[in-house]
Amino acid sequence: MPTGAPFMSNYDMSGQEVSQERLRGCVNAFIYPGAIPAQDAEQSVPDCFEKVVALHSNRLAIKTARHALTYDALNKAANRVARVVLEKSRDSDLPVVVVFDHDAPIVVAILAVLKAGKTCVVLDPSYPEQRAAHIIEDSQAKLILVDSQSGRLARKFSGPEHLIFNIDEIDSNASAENLGLCILPDAFAFILYTSGSTGQPKGVIQNHRNVIHNALRYATGCRIGPQDRVTLLASLGTGQGTPTAFSALLSGAALYPLQVKKEGVSDLARWLRTEEITIYISTPSLFRSLVATLTGQEEFSKLRTIRLGAEQIRKSDIELYKRYFSEKCLLALFLSATEVGNLCQYFVDKEAEIPGDIIPAGRPVDGIDILLLDDTGKEVGPNEIGEIVIKSRFISPGYWRNPELTKAVFLPDGDKRIYRTGDLGRLLPNGDLEHLGRKDFQIKIRGYRVEVAEIESALLQLDQVKEAIVVAVKSRNGDTELAAYVVPNGRPDPRPREIRSLLKEKLPDYMIPASFTMLEALPLNPTGKVDRQALPAPAKDTERNAEFVAPYETIEHQLAEIWEEFLGVHPIGLRDSFFDLGGHSLLAAQMMHRVEQVCGQKLSLATLLAGPTIEHLAKALIEQRVKENDSLLVQVQAGGVKQPLFFVHGDLAGGGFYCLNLARGLGEDRPFYALTPHGVDGGPIPPTIEEIAASFVEIIRTVQPKGPYLL
Repeated sequence: MPTGAPFMSNYDMSGQEVSQERLRGCVNAFIYPGAIPAQDAEQSVPDCFEKVVALHSNRLAIKTARHALTYDALNKAANRVARVVLEKSRDSDLPVVVVFDHDAPIVVAILAVLKAGKTCVVLDPSYPEQRAAHIIEDSQAKLILVDSQSGRLARKFSGPEHLIFNIDEIDSNASAENLGLCILPDAFAFILYTSGSTGQPKGVIQNHRNVIHNALRYATGCRIGPQDRVTLLASLGTGQGTPTAFSALLSGAALYPLQVKKEGVSDLARWLRTEEITIYISTPSLFRSLVATLTGQEEFSKLRTIRLGAEQIRKSDIELYKRYFSEKCLLALFLSATEVGNLCQYFVDKEAEIPGDIIPAGRPVDGIDILLLDDTGKEVGPNEIGEIVIKSRFISPGYWRNPELTKAVFLPDGDKRIYRTGDLGRLLPNGDLEHLGRKDFQIKIRGYRVEVAEIESALLQLDQVKEAIVVAVKSRNGDTELAAYVVPNGRPDPRPREIRSLLKEKLPDYMIPASFTMLEALPLNPTGKVDRQALPAPAKDTERNAEFVAPYETIEHQLAEIWEEFLGVHPIGLRDSFFDLGGHSLLAAQMMHRVEQVCGQKLSLATLLAGPTIEHLAKALIEQRVKENDSLLVQVQAGGVKQPLFFVHGDLAGGGFYCLNLARGLGEDRPFYALTPHGVDGGPIPPTIEEIAASFVEIIRTVQPKGPYLL
């Protein structure tokens, strides 16, 4: 194949069948399609993308609820923006910041920055103002690209020295031709900001060569080709979102972004089926949330690969895959790091049997060598634990404006580089790598890499805090969450909600601890260091509204039970905030889906954000039921061959939501109708019992004209 041709043409990616090999009788692993020609990465991202456009100009490139762009339309839109970027920063080598929602315009803006030969910094609009401002300042960017949706927000992050440009204002008649700039593979493409041990985010640099090769490793591992439809659920400013996007766009596939944090998970399964997604990519946490919404009756006929990565894989994740997805669908488990990209991969089919509790990370992908070193720097043998060290040509050039840290973790090695990951691993006799977690206190929360030092630094900046320690603990459902231990700076002790509110001004939501425990002093070991093993269990039950109001109506009790199940807090009052009790966006989406299951009505995540209390949700559910039902007769359970039951409930304030459980208890084969008391909908109340009964009989006869009736 000639150097610089679109790389996916090397492989037949369209087939559904994958050859298998038995790994020591342990698991079915699928043969890696082949070595990746090094010359495929010796070009710029724009050059590679434009060659894909030439081959697939009329194919769908990206689709969201608001946009659908072919490769030709995406390329032309990016070219128009790129000319503006070049015009406004022609004499500058400084990075360009892009601030957009998780939609098609952000992909246009990113491609435009790369086409103009500039380094791209993707800023998530959900970041707190202080964190976003730091990233902009640290990047030294002067030009910030926005659209009409994000312009006002970007102005809050930026200063008078920045030029903010709205790409929606570009003339549609402007030139859309390729710029044809000579951009070397070594040129910087991205600065990806991750949690930093200094208390501030650090910028990981990636050049064009690395972006292409990493995208190719993703695409080859998942066998992505032009016929595929690939999800983009991670932010494009992360080490997962960027390679996911380019694995599709440099393969001729269609990219499907969805902002789960905004849309929730309850509709995710339907979206996957409706859009006929073939490649699903997410963190294990989001995968578990998706599966929690399934009944087992769903058919994902087009889905052939589920790719999970960015945090620890559990054995139960394998079982969930086997239970809910078809024989044609493979489970791909990937180990990666922002500094290197995809390191290892492990493929599982329905017959896989994995002994032990640790899921292997698999074997190194092409272009990556993995060493395991002890504390003295010597290589360890099989079944021995050591630090995972990467050796490759495709490692980050370093950390942006941080030469000391770059020198500490990156080492030259001929034409390759060495990166010390800080992760621990063990090499099994069959050649598979086991990933055993962080060597230091860096952890992953919901797929995001987090340095607890950054959270501790933010806590120590608060006037109310004298000392602070943050550790990772297991929640009731087995997920990893953050627990903060605080020594207050004076009396009275600060309330957890007060600290949480102040942290939200500095940190993104995934870095906000789920619990805050007040201590008189941090426990120390004999050497004078903090003894983390001696810390007490997190005190989540103290985080409540001082004016506790107990649930009264049936619907309020049902919601309280759901919240207690998800939050691990008991009791919960009507006016306690879901987020003050340790809830976060992903848990909120799971909780709202459970509310839909129990109460039979769907509320948007926006309803919870508008009022994150049981009192507010109960009122919203009742108002929605009244609004949706003009008749006093509510069909609670349809279908079945048995005689229908008509139930006259007296839950005047609670909306009769308990009827749903009653109907299910009677069996799915019996139709169930609830008769709502007169007056609940604002209508008149008949003056006598006889007239009320006559009214109900008339309503019942609209469903069952003749008796006898089951009441």
